[in-house]
Amino acid sequence: MAGSNKNVIVLGAGGSGGHIFPAQALADELARRGYETVLITDDRGRAYTDKFPSTRMEIVRAATFAGRNPFKRLQAAFQILGGIWRAWRILGEVKPKVAVGFGGYSSFPTMVAAKLRRVPTALHDPNAVLGRVNKLLAGHVDLIGAAFENMQGLSPAAAKRVHLVGNPLRDEVIAAREVPYIPPGDDGPIKLLVFGGSQGAAVFADLVTKAVEQLPEVMKARLQVSLQARADVATEVEREFDEMGVRADIAPFFADLPQRMAEAHLVIGRAGASTVTELGVIGRPAILVPLPIAMDDHQTVNARTLTEPGGAWLMPQSELTAETLADKLRSLLCDGNRLSQAAAAARKTGRPFATADFATLIEGLIE
Repeated sequence: MAGSNKNVIVLGAGGSGGHIFPAQALADELARRGYETVLITDDRGRAYTDKFPSTRMEIVRAATFAGRNPFKRLQAAFQILGGIWRAWRILGEVKPKVAVGFGGYSSFPTMVAAKLRRVPTALHDPNAVLGRVNKLLAGHVDLIGAAFENMQGLSPAAAKRVHLVGNPLRDEVIAAREVPYIPPGDDGPIKLLVFGGSQGAAVFADLVTKAVEQLPEVMKARLQVSLQARADVATEVEREFDEMGVRADIAPFFADLPQRMAEAHLVIGRAGASTVTELGVIGRPAILVPLPIAMDDHQTVNARTLTEPGGAWLMPQSELTAETLADKLRSLLCDGNRLSQAAAAARKTGRPFATADFATLIEGLIE
């Protein structure tokens, strides 16, 4: 049980893959260094923890004050207070040396409880714009790990605690970096990977299918598509590709996504922090379509870290049609030199040692 020695570190993370995966990467590295970790998350986080190395996982209730309904806001306040109380008790049991928050509203109770327990604290934010929860906490922690340069949303006081480390990455992403990028040949397969983050993206299933339909027959005959589609539409999307004569692997979730990314000639995806970071470390060209409703439009800011150096192409969803996407695919998939240049530019943005660098900062807090 965690707490049986003096080397326990608590990780607080929201329940989405964008928060859980960096926490998992840090937990793997800390385990290699002889530490036990305790993950505190919410019910959603259970879906991503099958490979999590934590000695112990705890679920806390959390909520957000979004919305104006006074009853719901009061209800949220009680849930948050209950979450803080539970986290406070957990920290009392395991007696961690450090508490590390990875954002998401369910990380808030853990970090508040850590401050009440006078445990050294650190935050990591995966995006180029500081998240709402981390923004509330940033002025009260001992250090902040930043994924990108010039993070937006920091107060002057919090900015002094920032260390640029990159995004902690799972071991399988680092392994995929060893696969060299080879552009499509004159007559071999053309591999296209399409995914929309851990929750999928319905718009991609629709638009990509229609865009591929408009491609020349000779290109469709060579195309191999891996597309993440929600379960309720996956069968229909697979049927449409089959009718076009296009080889396609359609699934709600790809457990081997880093390997598929390494094998892809071109990626189409959102611009979440994990996606942008992994594209940079593995070094793959991409068409990025930021989520329009992302808080503070942070996905557009994330995307620019790849598009400005020439490693990706930005296509806002408001301007995206099957026709514009088909035109972009026709021009890119026929130009291996252009794809290779983008892959090299993307790779230059990668920070493959982010996990180790952040772990070293955490150890510094203990010392």
